Amino acid sequence: MTRETAIKFFEQKQVRSIWDEDKEKWYFSIVDIITILTESVDSQAYWRKLKQRLKEEGNETVTNCHGLKMKAADGKMRLTDVADTEQLFRLIQSVPSPKAEPFKLWIAKVARERIDEIEDPEIGIDRLMETYLKKGYSKEWVNQRLKSIEVRKDLTNEWDNRGVKKGQEYAILTDEITKAWSGFSVKEYKKHKDLKKENLRDNMSNLELVLNMLAEATTTEISKEKKPKTFYENKTIARQGGTIAGNTRKEIEEKTGKKVVNPNSAKKLTSEKPKKLN
Repeated sequence: MTRETAIKFFEQKQVRSIWDEDKEKWYFSIVDIITILTESVDSQAYWRKLKQRLKEEGNETVTNCHGLKMKAADGKMRLTDVADTEQLFRLIQSVPSPKAEPFKLWIAKVARERIDEIEDPEIGIDRLMETYLKKGYSKEWVNQRLKSIEVRKDLTNEWDNRGVKKGQEYAILTDEITKAWSGFSVKEYKKHKDLKKENLRDNMSNLELVLNMLAEATTTEISKEKKPKTFYENKTIARQGGTIAGNTRKEIEEKTGKKVVNPNSAKKLTSEKPKKLN
């Protein structure tokens, strides 16, 4: 079982779900999940009891759960307790049901793999390559993608050295770089490719990955030379690094007459010709 098949299991069982575009998260109806796992005749009552027990135990997952309006069986929109993917798998571990066992075993397997990767990072690289190949990516693309991870790591190490905070500040600088080289913010870029939770880089073509790497590698080198002391200075450098790659993109498009930033996923790009420039 994989994360993808785990989610598909719930999709096939018609669990009500909502995509939050701002948070970039899927939210699933907890009652629907309880129905599948327990086959309870009264899932609402089952969930109320389970929720109460978990609260008494101080379970943070339940504390952080919130309600969203979803269409009920009578066709009306009613407030329903929902869980994101992480909360979903935590809740599954609390449900005493034979149907939950495959998920519990899978979660334990993932945890074991993560510990192995911490002890030996090379295992993680090999496992990542195997995962991409199983998804249908070419070896050439996978090698490029793994290189892009290395380049990204160099950049984030440099940001750490300059006092950039992980999370929002990382996201802002990444957005500056992406917009400068591609013409799209990260959110716009994902929308252009019709992506939701999927990783943007996993849906870039070889050329898109190369330009993204150029933008990030250039930003790293400029930062090492300029040694920015403030977030504003880091932001300026991010824009400069992205602009250099952006100029390269424009030259490529001028010479080829084709758009570099393609709306298709990486796998589709191998079989479809890029669109001509207008």
